[in-house]
Amino acid sequence: MDQILKSIETPVNPNIPVLRSGDVVNVHVKIKEGNRERIQVFKGTILYTHNNGASSTFTVRRVASNGIGVERTFLTRSPRIDKVEVERNSQVRRSRLYYLRNRTGKSARLKQKFS
Repeated sequence: MDQILKSIETPVNPNIPVLRSGDVVNVHVKIKEGNRERIQVFKGTILYTHNNGASSTFTVRRVASNGIGVERTFLTRSPRIDKVEVERNSQVRRSRLYYLRNRTGKSARLKQKFS
């Protein structure tokens, strides 16, 4: 029975590195428009990750025009994700950064982690 479940399970996407909350990332997503396919970059801060095996997700938040925050959740094993680039690691003390939703400007900045 275990072998059947493993054969159905989606493979791990090798283009996604280890992600942590507070990282600033560029997520390259394949978008299909009609019969054409292009890659769109979604740049933002990771608010949280859910590690649930095949259904693992991570949520990225960015501030769009006029200060409107946009959050998008991605499946970690999705074949639609072309690649994820970690631009910067931040030092955070909690795993869920929901408090960033209420902050703008300088108070929304995170301290950079040098390792």
